[in-house]
Amino acid sequence: LSVALPAGADRSHAVQEVSLALHAGETLCVVGESGSGKSVLAMSVMGLLARELRLTQGQLHLQQESLTEASPARWRALRGRAMGMVFQEPMTALNPVMRVGDQVSEALPPGLDRKESRARVMEVLEAVKIRNPERVYNLYPHECSGGMGQRIMIAMMLVPEPKLLIADEPTSALDVTVRMQVLAILDDLVSRRGLGLMFISHDLNLVATFCDRVLIMYAGRIVELRCSYDPESLRGANAARRVKGTVHWVSAAHAVDAEVRLYDRLFNSEDPEEGGRDPLGDLKIGRAHV
Repeated sequence: LSVALPAGADRSHAVQEVSLALHAGETLCVVGESGSGKSVLAMSVMGLLARELRLTQGQLHLQQESLTEASPARWRALRGRAMGMVFQEPMTALNPVMRVGDQVSEALPPGLDRKESRARVMEVLEAVKIRNPERVYNLYPHECSGGMGQRIMIAMMLVPEPKLLIADEPTSALDVTVRMQVLAILDDLVSRRGLGLMFISHDLNLVATFCDRVLIMYAGRIVELRCSYDPESLRGANAARRVKGTVHWVSAAHAVDAEVRLYDRLFNSEDPEEGGRDPLGDLKIGRAHV
């Protein structure tokens, strides 16, 4: 998958020759510095690319359905149903003049009466560990803390029971304690509901115990892929160097070939002892089945 930047940008592509797959019940963490292409990759998957960005190469597939040539109507049908996204700043994503319960209710399928709708909203608010959901139901967004706002956003995405959830740095504005609580909620939801989670971050330590795979991007390319997260190996001499406290990934993209083959064997094998995964809910990007 390649996404071209407009003329005059600092490089030709925001995302260049990226290939990956995300399986049901798996957490894939995409890590990289600011400007590495993480969010553009997420927006490509959601069909929300800015007009000045162009998809120039590759394919997108969700549950064996090709999305590359999908119509705007089809994208609208998929977003909020088969796929959902939690954005970085909940207070900019929530409507400030609507109560929490009414906003979460908007994600419900049509045809439910008010009593059924309220019960379903209470259920998802409890699922994201919100205490006293009856009280939160009637709050406005400005009356909620940052951590609660993020939980409300997660609840909205869970209402239609999507197969794919993308979280774009959802904890960057939260304090450490609340951050870990939100991660625990996401991890629990992946385990219980079997959805595929793409978690975007710039913090390696944050994703240390949270993901099945870590994919590291630099300048729009995949430069590292780890099936099992090992912070020391990722900080090796050939993997990264620190400049002013920021990790800059400099290894060549071709270095991940061996791990791509290893992941393909572990996750795509028909043998349960080899670690095969249920392909339902798969997201595939690009040419390779990584």
